[in-house]
Amino acid sequence: MTDLLSFFATPIGASIAIIIGFVLLVYGADWLVDGASAIAKQLGVSDLVIGLTVVAFGTSMPEFIVSTIAATQHNTEIAITNILGSNAINVFVILGLTALIFPISSEKSARQFDIPWSLLAGMLVLFFATYTRPVCLGWGNFGAFSFQRGFISGIGGTVLLLCFLVFMWHSLHVARRNTDEQTKNSKLTSMPKAILLIVVGLACLVLGGEAIVRSATSIATMLGVSDAIIGLTIVALGTSLPELATSCIAAYKHNSDLALGNVIGSNIFNVFFILGTSAVIHPLSIYPGLWLDAAMVTISSLLVMAFVYSTNKHEIKRWHGALLLLVYAGYLTYRIINI
Repeated sequence: MTDLLSFFATPIGASIAIIIGFVLLVYGADWLVDGASAIAKQLGVSDLVIGLTVVAFGTSMPEFIVSTIAATQHNTEIAITNILGSNAINVFVILGLTALIFPISSEKSARQFDIPWSLLAGMLVLFFATYTRPVCLGWGNFGAFSFQRGFISGIGGTVLLLCFLVFMWHSLHVARRNTDEQTKNSKLTSMPKAILLIVVGLACLVLGGEAIVRSATSIATMLGVSDAIIGLTIVALGTSLPELATSCIAAYKHNSDLALGNVIGSNIFNVFFILGTSAVIHPLSIYPGLWLDAAMVTISSLLVMAFVYSTNKHEIKRWHGALLLLVYAGYLTYRIINI
């Protein structure tokens, strides 16, 4: 047992542990979504509501597990860069690749609410990273009104969570106006099997997230690479695998609305819910380069908004996808060179 632990403490062993963690995250998220969707259908909840809530949350579960575990372990760089890195990859890489497969169309509700809401998410992170100031009100993790320069703390996290509640209220309001009867005619999974899927899925997510955070931190320490770079690249890409698979398959099947909704919805969940929860668990300290990372997340939303409003069909074209990939390549190269 000691020899095995020693092996996983080496760069090769830690890399293998990260791969195992990614596999657990992907399968865990898939089983969790299947189980939760089955229970929702058993209770008569529409597929639309399931998509706006259960599926969107399920594909963001890897980010949630990794960031919350990192926050509890006071590894705030991994907690933040996992979210910002995932959001950047979601738009620049996943939407970029998806658009190359098939142009991505956008629904009116996405253009009027979801995309602007994802833009707000990036702008709020920029605000917390740049313009926050202390107010002398001591109260534990919520001390100094939590708007301390250099920290995203309790109140800052609470603001993000309140924004998440507004988003969920709007999504459910839209869902109620478009309720369908598909769940009545769908094949239902038995309740015991659905519960088993949820339990096993959650266990895989927790184990996978723990393996990734510990191994990524170990590799960063051994190689002298900052946690921020590890979080922006390896961890962020790994936790974005569910969104990558979902969007590419949706584009291949010409279901491009699902591809866009999956990415935008995941980005909103990531910042408002996951980053907000992480900040409430433990204050998230600002690291060098956060402003640029948050700015890129904001720019990604601006580019998506420009793409969908500049074309007659309100879609992200193939050349838009190529541009997104080129922008991300330039950004990542700059970040790695300027570690």
